[in-house]
Amino acid sequence: MTDILADPHLLPAELRPYLDALVRRARTVCGRHLTSVFAVGSVALADYRHGRSDVDVVIVVAPSLPAQALRELAESLAHSSLPCPAAGLELVVYNSDFIAAPSSAAGYLMDLNTGPLLPNRVSFDPADSSAFWYVIDRSIAHETGRLLFGTPVRQVVAAPSRRDVHAALLASVREHAGGEGHLGDNRVLNGCRAVAFCRTGRWLAKREAAQMIAKSEEHFAPLIDTALRSFEHPRTAALALPTTDVRAFLAWVGDRVEEAATRTPC
Repeated sequence: MTDILADPHLLPAELRPYLDALVRRARTVCGRHLTSVFAVGSVALADYRHGRSDVDVVIVVAPSLPAQALRELAESLAHSSLPCPAAGLELVVYNSDFIAAPSSAAGYLMDLNTGPLLPNRVSFDPADSSAFWYVIDRSIAHETGRLLFGTPVRQVVAAPSRRDVHAALLASVREHAGGEGHLGDNRVLNGCRAVAFCRTGRWLAKREAAQMIAKSEEHFAPLIDTALRSFEHPRTAALALPTTDVRAFLAWVGDRVEEAATRTPC
């Protein structure tokens, strides 16, 4: 079978057959309406950890895609139809007109979560979801998105404004501070990545960001080191982190994001 993926050698070996099948199914369902398919998240940041990481994928389609095709695509890519080898698949479909302009909205046509460790969920209404996740993913996509098929990422995706990214990061910190539905290590490592972005203006992999923050903030280093050790385990074997320490760390992260936001031109 001929490779369909762009630069398959740059992808984790465990994911290549799956991503190849995902792109083929997207092409079959979307046909000429398919513009691009690319990876974001840990795959884009070269920090994918098999057994722990999700696969984050964005599909961009022409506005002329029939609405029924979205439902067909969700059925075709569901874990029951195409088993996901990672912890889960988080896939978002955007209209090419929407994603070509900066936006603070969720703005998706379809949001699909599926996989062995993710609850199956599909939404066709962006009002169902908190917008900040999508703003962050589009920012990562513009900077580091890894093309799987179609038109190059930066020709398709506009970078959200820095102000919108800071607002999204602050909303993310508040979400993680609540703790519900999030592993302790991921709450800490996402917090590290938020501060690293505010300091550098670049998206770093979670582990790289954590090492940066642990080095500069010695009083948080024990907590961050524990989060890093936990991140080496599968999700089902994650270490428990002290709730009080995690909340104190995230409060500090929130303050750093707010400070960065005040320095950002409107």
